[in-house]
Amino acid sequence: MSNEADANRREFLKTSVKTVTGLAALSGITFLSRPERVFGANDRIRVAVCGLHGRGKDHIGNFSRLPNVEVAALCDVDEGVLNKRRGEVGGEAKTFADIRKLLEDKSIDAISIATPNHWHSLMAIWACQAGKDVYVEKPCSHNFWEGRQLVRAASKYNRIVQHGTQLRSSPAIQEATAGLRDGRLIGDVYLARGLCFKRRDTIGHTPTEPVPGEVDYDLWTGPAPLKPFARNRFHYNWHWIWDTGNGDLGNQGVHQVDVARWGLGLKFPTRISAIGGHFMFDDDQETPNTLNCAFEFDLPNGKRKMMEFEVRHWTTNSEGDIGRGNLVATKEKFFGHHNAIGNIFYGSEGYLATGDEDYSSYEVWDRDGHSRSHHHASGDHFANFIECVRSRKKEDLKAPIEEGHISCAIVHLGNASYRLGRSLRFDPDTETVVGDDEANRLLRDQDRGYRSPFVVPEEV
Repeated sequence: MSNEADANRREFLKTSVKTVTGLAALSGITFLSRPERVFGANDRIRVAVCGLHGRGKDHIGNFSRLPNVEVAALCDVDEGVLNKRRGEVGGEAKTFADIRKLLEDKSIDAISIATPNHWHSLMAIWACQAGKDVYVEKPCSHNFWEGRQLVRAASKYNRIVQHGTQLRSSPAIQEATAGLRDGRLIGDVYLARGLCFKRRDTIGHTPTEPVPGEVDYDLWTGPAPLKPFARNRFHYNWHWIWDTGNGDLGNQGVHQVDVARWGLGLKFPTRISAIGGHFMFDDDQETPNTLNCAFEFDLPNGKRKMMEFEVRHWTTNSEGDIGRGNLVATKEKFFGHHNAIGNIFYGSEGYLATGDEDYSSYEVWDRDGHSRSHHHASGDHFANFIECVRSRKKEDLKAPIEEGHISCAIVHLGNASYRLGRSLRFDPDTETVVGDDEANRLLRDQDRGYRSPFVVPEEV
């Protein structure tokens, strides 16, 4: 263990209550003493990456290659992962186990968050209160309410907050969604479908066991209930546990939910219905591996549009070439070799499909099934974030947190309908489920609760 990481851990264990009193968990006063920094074109932006096991490694790589950007700090509760990444980064990167100690460092300009989902909103809110800009991975929230609190924090503290739905930076998907919304590509669009057919084998069963000596499991658990350590609750498989993850609808699926909603040009749905289950496997997974969701949207003119979403963890046949409606043909054409991930939009003049190995492609067919256009181009979501950190122009963000919150809200509503076993009616004006207290409690994890001192504040 490094001396600094060891000191951080000891200090937390001895003085956690005292520490939090002075930090953003209770107020933003301490952090707000940091003056607003204005960046010149050649000024170096110092970024801290939080959560380093999987996606965090990608964050390090993406920020490191940008000009005048320094990965200046690394934060992870797993000492083994932390030391490994520091060795890969090299240089003088600081290391932290506790995000709160990191946020006290006034030399850090921005943080990127690639932790498990249950930490996303709280870390981002604390960072906003600390005067840091934020790149937060999808989904930005573990439940609906905390996502709304993050939007409020970003606004109150005037921070640049980018959501990790990086397809928003793809020129091809930008072109497709613009053409869908204005009717140029397939006429009047009435239905969008999202597909997440991703090959995932069983996670099996893992027993409870002692916490690995290099892991601060209390910090890893953070806002969630502290339960006995088991491997299936830890690295990656936390996605399939309700206390910490949101299933594949909130993991891979949120990207395609976001594209579907973007292409329709809509915000919150008004009716939600989902059915599914955990089929085939007897294992520790709590979230469904098969899920069908339907969302209805009421338009101001009295008309309606629909969005459907399907999750399936185990493809049992070759699925591809979705544009021609033949899901047993050339899978590689749009979705890569093993998965079927993308979107289909249906309109009065034809249909459009998005997706390929990096999901940044679209093709259009007319009503007779003839291909009319095709475009592939990916973008740099991390570069867009850094550009906006420099310019302070929130309007130039490709995936502002306000949009990220709405797409994540659709994920949470779909999961809530599935978990409760009933359809929901949602009021976009009040952002609540109509006449269903149990659903509204679920949408803010009230029964799970937040474990002190890791509490998303009522007043940000």
